[in-house]
Formats: sequence, C-alpha cells, structure tokens
Amino acid sequence: MPQPEGTSADLPITDRTGLRRLKERGTHDREAIYAILDEGLLCHVGVNDDTPVVTPMAYARVDDYLYLHGAPGNRTLRLIASGVESCVTVTLLDALVLARSAFHHSMNYRCVMLFGRGSAVEDPEEKLAASAALLEHMASGRSADARMPTESELRSTLIVRFPIGEGSAKVRTGGPKDDEEDLDKPIWAGQIPFDLVARPGIPDERLPEGTVVPPYATRYPSRRPAV
Repeated sequence: MPQPEGTSADLPITDRTGLRRLKERGTHDREAIYAILDEGLLCHVGVNDDTPVVTPMAYARVDDYLYLHGAPGNRTLRLIASGVESCVTVTLLDALVLARSAFHHSMNYRCVMLFGRGSAVEDPEEKLAASAALLEHMASGRSADARMPTESELRSTLIVRFPIGEGSAKVRTGGPKDDEEDLDKPIWAGQIPFDLVARPGIPDERLPEGTVVPPYATRYPSRRPAV
C-alpha cells in the first residue's frame, strides 16, 4: 500500500474545511479524525453525477487512506475511481439532547467530513490487503478466519483508495443549552444516550457440524475505545 507523504498532526485548513459556525466543536486533529473513522462502520459518499448523489458504503482506514469497495458497475465507485471531486462523511450518534424549548433540541455526535479525489486500486497485492482491512474493520480477527478473495474475485471487485488529506471533525457533547428564562420551567430536559449494541451472532443454517464459533460472533466487542 502507498505510504502517506509528509503527513502532519493536523489536516490542513482549506476553504472547504475552515470551521466557521460553532468552531469550538471542530478540529483538524488527525488522531481525532482517525478515532471517529475507526469506530464507525458506515460512510456516506457524495459525488456529482449530473445531479448530486450520496451513497452509503462500507469502508476501512489504512494509515492515511480510506478504502471503499464494490462491484465494478457501481457508478458512484466508478466516478470516485475516475478522480472526480468527492465528499466522504462518517457520523456517530451519541445522544439525543432534549431541551426545554423546541429551538434548542439537538444531538450529541462525532462527525468527520473529508474532501478529495480517489483512485482505483490496480495492484493485486494492495487489493488483497485492502480486502483484509475491510474484514478487520468489521470484526477484528475476521481476515484470518475467512477465505480471502481469489484472483478472479479480485478482478471482479472495484476497490478505491481515498486520501485522508483534506477534512475536519466536529463533536457535540453535554446537555441542552436552554435560554436562562426557560430554566425554571417544569419541562424535562436532558440527554438520551445512544450506543451501538451488537447482539449474539446468528449462525448460518448450513454451517458444518463442529464449526468453531469465533469470539466476535458470540460477544462482539464495543467499537468505542475505553476512555
């Protein structure tokens, strides 16, 4: 896989990523951005295909790149692979924030928005490594358990490399921010926390007898790092 060149602790501030509104919630810190990307499972990719199109996709981060994959006929992927300007977002919902006034209701979240131009991965070794990374992002240890793609399967898969070079993160935490004159109103206000919870795996009915059940299928670990 290509190595990042000259990466720094912060992503550069550009016209597209300069924080304007509520800039205290934003950051260009690379490690903060990595942490959100590593915890998330689903991204939304936006391209302009005569009309704006946003497509949900699985992804994996390897160093300073995101890898996306799908069928070669996937038009969004083909556009990204061709080098069109694209936008990738990942959002984690942490809580609903209920305020006393309708105006101040909000959500606690962690979000990354990236801009850039992707490119198709052609090298078979990089495609194989990206395939393993996508499995590992879903469940740590899965790439060692699963049969990896054959040459034919790799040829029939479009994998795109997207740089983590221009973007920012925004985070909201804490309770409601009501107006002072509303604080004495007897209206419940506070946070309703949300967590992504995995249930025990449901085995495929065609599993051979005696198949070993991996730990991630019985007790999938929390994706949020311990603080």
